[in-house]
Amino acid sequence: LTPEFIKLNPQHNVPTLDDNGFVLNESRAIMTYLADQYGKDDSLYPKDPKKRAKVNQRLYFDMGTLYQSFGDAYYPHMFGGAPLDEDKKKKLGDALVFLDGFLEKSAFVAGEDLTLADLAIVASISTIEAVEYDLSPYKNINSWYSKVKAAAPGYKEANEEGAKGFGQ
Repeated sequence: LTPEFIKLNPQHNVPTLDDNGFVLNESRAIMTYLADQYGKDDSLYPKDPKKRAKVNQRLYFDMGTLYQSFGDAYYPHMFGGAPLDEDKKKKLGDALVFLDGFLEKSAFVAGEDLTLADLAIVASISTIEAVEYDLSPYKNINSWYSKVKAAAPGYKEANEEGAKGFGQ
């Protein structure tokens, strides 16, 4: 990392946004900021408190449960050469069961419309797919995943190629 980046972000994490001197890191925080600051409407991040709370809950689920369980199971293997921990891999499966259940009740993870929660979680799912985790048992996730990949503008350029590289 460059000295300039470390000065901008002492935590050394990516992504980091510098919006005319306003510095923010953590992809989900960046997404919500950009939607509030520059969104043409509130379709991706609703202003209605109950709808927004559902989107936020799913964003927190992604960070604290879904992606966390992926990292706990796979990072030691990918970055340290440790064998896969089957108990931790099972916790990832448990998180996927929760996600599949969310999608049993609605077309998208936070309701009937595409939101920032879908855009965050699709990145997690594509990363999970990249390490060849078997997603076939999760019919609702698979249906939603196809739908989001088609509906999300720039999905292929922004996410798919990076996820494939991550899994290699």
